[in-house]
Amino acid sequence: MRYKTYTPTLESAARERKWYVVDATDAILGRLAARIAAVLRGKHKPTFAPHIDCGDYVIVINAAKVKVTHDRLDTKFYYRHSQYPGGFRQISLREMLAKHPERVIELAVKGMLPHNRLGRKMAKKLKVYAGSTHPHGAQKPQVLDISEVKKA
Repeated sequence: MRYKTYTPTLESAARERKWYVVDATDAILGRLAARIAAVLRGKHKPTFAPHIDCGDYVIVINAAKVKVTHDRLDTKFYYRHSQYPGGFRQISLREMLAKHPERVIELAVKGMLPHNRLGRKMAKKLKVYAGSTHPHGAQKPQVLDISEVKKA
């Protein structure tokens, strides 16, 4: 008897998408980002396929209350360059959390997704908000358990 390996299709993966909400209060940034990236990719599902976007949507609230370990607030920097002479800029994690707390989680999660077209498509399913409210109540998001992420 021959068994066929199940491979999900784009249509079946799109039909099975769920919405999850994550409260980032007191969660460690790297551990939180790794858990979110796995859900965005769909690695928590038995029907995971690396070549198909079969992940779910993730809403992160309270992004401004995320924690980091050690002295990373002052030693971790985000870099960019305007492509003009002298256009190199850097901003510390402490400043980034004060100005754009959503961007901290977005950049951490994007770094853990595939760096190709598929990864960019997965990153669009991440919704991050600095406060405790979000406009996605109509999707009826379920709470994603991240209790193991909040230890440190």
